[in-house]
Amino acid sequence: MNTFPQLTGPGATGVGSMPGTDAREAAKTVIGSLDVLPHLPELPARGPGADMVGRSLGLLVELFARVEPSGWRFGDHPGRDTRRARSWLGEDLDALEEHTQGWTGPLKVQAVGPWTLAAAVELQRGEKALADPGAVRDIAASLAEGLRLHLDDLRRRVPGAQLLLQLDEPSLPSVLAGRVPTASGWQRLRAVDRQVAEETLRSLTGPLDVPVIVHCCAPDVPLALLRRAGAAAVSLDLALLTERDDDAVGEAVEDGTVFLAGVVPSVDGPLSDPAGSVSGVRTLWRRLGLDPGLLAQHVVVTPACGLAGASPAYARRALSQSVTAARSLTDNPE
Repeated sequence: MNTFPQLTGPGATGVGSMPGTDAREAAKTVIGSLDVLPHLPELPARGPGADMVGRSLGLLVELFARVEPSGWRFGDHPGRDTRRARSWLGEDLDALEEHTQGWTGPLKVQAVGPWTLAAAVELQRGEKALADPGAVRDIAASLAEGLRLHLDDLRRRVPGAQLLLQLDEPSLPSVLAGRVPTASGWQRLRAVDRQVAEETLRSLTGPLDVPVIVHCCAPDVPLALLRRAGAAAVSLDLALLTERDDDAVGEAVEDGTVFLAGVVPSVDGPLSDPAGSVSGVRTLWRRLGLDPGLLAQHVVVTPACGLAGASPAYARRALSQSVTAARSLTDNPE
């Protein structure tokens, strides 16, 4: 497992998405706000292909998808939706490259993981790909190759960057619990065996040779499974953790896992003072009896989820608040 890098300042970053449709403005905002751990912005407001799922479908190798009235569906050849997804990603990479000249620190990029893709995309015959284990294996293999090429491209564009890969898996708890609806919506797909889920993630991330973060903004994040699958860090909405998660969190910290703790609201509204934003992190740490001195090493502050639904002004404030809150944890761990 590649370990999470030691950060040179307050650990703060964004989840991925940003408001608006201007790639250069988004890159400028992210790079300007997050001077320790910036990320590649995503702009879903541009439409299908810029959305989380469509963007990642555009990374696949020898698998192609198109937009149908029911959503994304695999097809036989690349169509305009695939070309649009790849074009927008190219714009985003051009903008990132422009604003990271000389960058030598960590840089985070995001893609949807295989289980959430399989739960979101239909096969040609109309059922979710998740219903077909062979299709899931094909998605994982295609995504692994696509991510390898994507990371190689980023290394050429930002040669000094230390890349981190975030896999977005918000559907993983539902996949494991058998809560994913069929394409018709009348039934639920069978739960996936946890060992199969773990092995699929490990087979994808292991060969990529970058630290992997798994983002899951849903209840019941399978922390132990993600650790065994090779995740160096887990990104989650801290408000969704409950006391029944305490043992798994404590074991993860002791094992060296870093938590990207979503504590800053991701939609417009009043912001508390920065120290208040991370009060839940301190409460969790005290409840687990963990050394406060470990906070700066094991916690990176983020918004609760992506910022696509926020106004541009609020998105800038949320990223700045994340940085200030992270500094509060570093300076005053108690």
